[in-house]
Amino acid sequence: MLRWFGGSAPGARTAQPNDARMLWNDPPLWTVGHWPAHLLRTAETDSGRIAVFGSCSASDNDIAHAANLNDPATVLHRWAGSFTAVRTRTGAVDVFADGAHACPLYTVTTPQGLVWGSSALALAPLASSRVDTEWLAAYLWDKRAPVASRSPWTNIIPVRPGHRVMLTPDGCATTTPWWSPSTRTYAEATARLRHLLTAGVRARTSVPVSTDLAGLDSTTLAIIAAAVSPTPVTAITAHPDGQPIGGDLTYAAQLTVPGLTRILLPLHAGHLPFTPADIPLPATDEPAPSTMIWTMFSAQLRLAIAAGATAHLTGDGGDNLALPPPTHLTDLVRTGRWLRAAADLMDWARLRRIDPRPLARAALQANARRLAHPTTARPPWLTAPPPPPPPGMPNRSTGDANTELISNVRTAARAAYADAQLADALKIELHNPYFDAAVLETAVSAPASARFSAHRYKPLLLDAAGDLLPEPHRNRTTKGTFVSAFHHGARTNLPHLLDQTDRHLAALGLINPALLRTALHHAALGVETPWATLLRTLAAEAWLATLEATPDGAWLAKEAL
Repeated sequence: MLRWFGGSAPGARTAQPNDARMLWNDPPLWTVGHWPAHLLRTAETDSGRIAVFGSCSASDNDIAHAANLNDPATVLHRWAGSFTAVRTRTGAVDVFADGAHACPLYTVTTPQGLVWGSSALALAPLASSRVDTEWLAAYLWDKRAPVASRSPWTNIIPVRPGHRVMLTPDGCATTTPWWSPSTRTYAEATARLRHLLTAGVRARTSVPVSTDLAGLDSTTLAIIAAAVSPTPVTAITAHPDGQPIGGDLTYAAQLTVPGLTRILLPLHAGHLPFTPADIPLPATDEPAPSTMIWTMFSAQLRLAIAAGATAHLTGDGGDNLALPPPTHLTDLVRTGRWLRAAADLMDWARLRRIDPRPLARAALQANARRLAHPTTARPPWLTAPPPPPPPGMPNRSTGDANTELISNVRTAARAAYADAQLADALKIELHNPYFDAAVLETAVSAPASARFSAHRYKPLLLDAAGDLLPEPHRNRTTKGTFVSAFHHGARTNLPHLLDQTDRHLAALGLINPALLRTALHHAALGVETPWATLLRTLAAEAWLATLEATPDGAWLAKEAL
């Protein structure tokens, strides 16, 4: 059963999910599926009530204090974790959306009033919604392309991250921002980042947990988890079967930490990308990033469950947060720091072995988006034109490195929520502490030029928590790569993949099946492949097929309440 929560305005008599458990009747607030105590806490005072959904470092007293405040936003930004807060007071309910988009929220307008919830898929039956093909076309081009006012489902509107939705009995819904970045010195930011990562991990270790143990990001979390967890932590390292040394294995073997039990997941032919899994792909709000590696991902989660874990921590988001592209060049140019801008530009061009002139043009044009995402060739199999820029957005970026970082993290965090829905289907929680809103706010508060380095790997993370790591890990500048496994998986599963090219996406007119088949043949032969776009295409096709086989959730009409 899909796990989610939602509600409506005070006094509303809107429809409610058939299998809901009511937390409050007025205003209506419900949960669906299993919600353990550490993921749902409530408090009631003379001033109002509050419910906090998700992992959160706040104590019970902190939550009760927030219920008493005229504006809980003054304390919400201090809490580590990824969570949604719902606060009621006389005549109104305020829903505070997570600032990093790690806990997406959506709304739908019904004849009886507005309904909100944490799952677009669950809300879709209320408006007879279908997949929004324009959103899907934009997603296929670029996962960052879908605009803020659209969701994967028609008539289901996303709540902007870091915004508060206030609902009143007269049916009005007002949305205002509550989350915004601060400004700190680099030393202040790194100290706060260390504190927040520790608090965020501690908030997730009240139950037995497992972690990834691979690159710098996951290793840092594994060490923190072992230090703060009341129970032993299981750390899982995936590796190609028959290769007992090298890559992530070499570094994992050098990590000996009290409270950390290391186990291995040998990956054999049955774990290759694109291999059909023995567990059907669960339905999610949008195509999940791990769709094409569901066989391996589900095997890793089942290994964690077998080891006794009920929650699993990943290092996802570490790259987005601590390995920024040179978007800070626009800030350096704007403030006249020409020598530093020229040095960083040339260092990045040498590191990436690219022509520095396009970087220079983008910096002079204050085009941070082009610096972050250089123009790539159009995937030939996509038939829809590139999506237009959102209304009111100029063709160029704002030129703000912080805005680009926030957008990048939010896009990745929203997509990662679909992976968490996959894990929920296996009865294990999936957590990504690097996507915590307070962690994002802290990273953005540091000077953009200090976050970047062409000579040091992830300086922000190393300066915040590098002393926790053994020296080999601190000096590591690479991470495990599985590109060859994708080529091998495409070759092994080519007939199955070719069979998927003339189905849902083709029927919607979004792809040219013949050109997609050509791309798959090239991938199987080991030709350089635009994997990001190809994987999105195949994931979208699998997602549509799963939705077709999944019955809509049932809702009780207001007359039945």
